[in-house]
Amino acid sequence: MKFNLEICVDTVESAIDAQNAGADRIEFCNNLPGGGTTPGFGTISSARNNLTIGLHMIIRHRGGDFLYSDLEYDIMRREIDKCGECGVDGIVLGILESKGTIDIERTAKLIEHARPMSATFHRAFDMCVDPVKGLEDVIVSGASRLLTSGQKNKANEGIELISQLIQQAGKRIIIMPGSGINESNIAELAKITGAVEFHLTGRKVIESEMIFRRQNISMGGTSGIPEFSRKVADPDMIRSIINILKDI
Repeated sequence: MKFNLEICVDTVESAIDAQNAGADRIEFCNNLPGGGTTPGFGTISSARNNLTIGLHMIIRHRGGDFLYSDLEYDIMRREIDKCGECGVDGIVLGILESKGTIDIERTAKLIEHARPMSATFHRAFDMCVDPVKGLEDVIVSGASRLLTSGQKNKANEGIELISQLIQQAGKRIIIMPGSGINESNIAELAKITGAVEFHLTGRKVIESEMIFRRQNISMGGTSGIPEFSRKVADPDMIRSIINILKDI
């Protein structure tokens, strides 16, 4: 069986490393600790220029909920335009209504606006009120793929719902598990759910090369976020996961 591995990254360097490790596709996000936001134009352009594999960009200009004003909706449309100008292959988006249902109308309009780029409905789905109806609504919107953790924090915790969604979807849409997937659980997820695409970061921590380090100051104003280390794609981990999938 052929599996596809989508690696979520927040730097062009990590995107290149993931590609070299054998990833099938990149999802590019800024602000991963906040759930991911749309990168700037320079980053999008550089990522496209340095990658030959599929490149998808998240369309989300802020963190928080997935209920957007008309102004925010217009920003999303403009960000999609920039992705198209740069030759991006797909967009990743999700819009909800205030009562927790999928906003079919506005999602469908953005997906149509983005063509010929493909569209993935992201984990906004995991915040919807009814996943069974929600899946049908995502399909109606025109998305070709749904990223979900099975309405749990981690995909392995939502494995039962993911399996149900894959059965419900049939061949109408790809259900792609994501969140917390690693070497220890991807085989179980693949075997139990029947999923053929997976979304993960596959990261490691690297230390800053700064020699002088001023302590007790946080650039984000929030303690606990390290200033002198960061997470990057780990080619060895990605290769290991690919080999695990090959053995299934």
